[in-house]
Amino acid sequence: MSTETTTTDGPPAERVAVPPRFDLRKYAGGPVLQAMEQFTRATEEQGLEPGLVELVKIRASQVNGCAYCIDMHVLDAEALGETHQRMHALSAWRETPFFTARERAALAYAEAATTLDHAAVDSALDAASAHFTEDELVALVWVVAMINTWNRVAIPARATPGHHIPRRAL
Repeated sequence: MSTETTTTDGPPAERVAVPPRFDLRKYAGGPVLQAMEQFTRATEEQGLEPGLVELVKIRASQVNGCAYCIDMHVLDAEALGETHQRMHALSAWRETPFFTARERAALAYAEAATTLDHAAVDSALDAASAHFTEDELVALVWVVAMINTWNRVAIPARATPGHHIPRRAL
């Protein structure tokens, strides 16, 4: 495995270069990738707060271990004004005072749906119904399904983090 001596932020350091298995951008004109991009846009236009959506995407990506998606959605959340403290605490959100009841309900559902624990999904959706309308619950289900699908594409592709430019910054 090769190494490189630059980082995207901070002082130079030695990092292990993990080459992608295949470049998804090569297939950007293909119908499946176009459909996924349309699916993503559709889930983001369902009325949930953009910051909440990014937190859910980060947490599901953490559970799945998708470095590319974690990097992307941390940058997108940061561009929306999300704090570093909350993003750093996201993997332990239950033990912090940093998240609202609505965010906690969304994060609990995201974790349950990502691991497909049927009883936990039912419990999380029941609890979330106190904080979300039925339309918002359906939107949350679609957002979690979408990010899990992207994780399941990015991980086998070995999509390389560190190159994303947040949409809000474009």
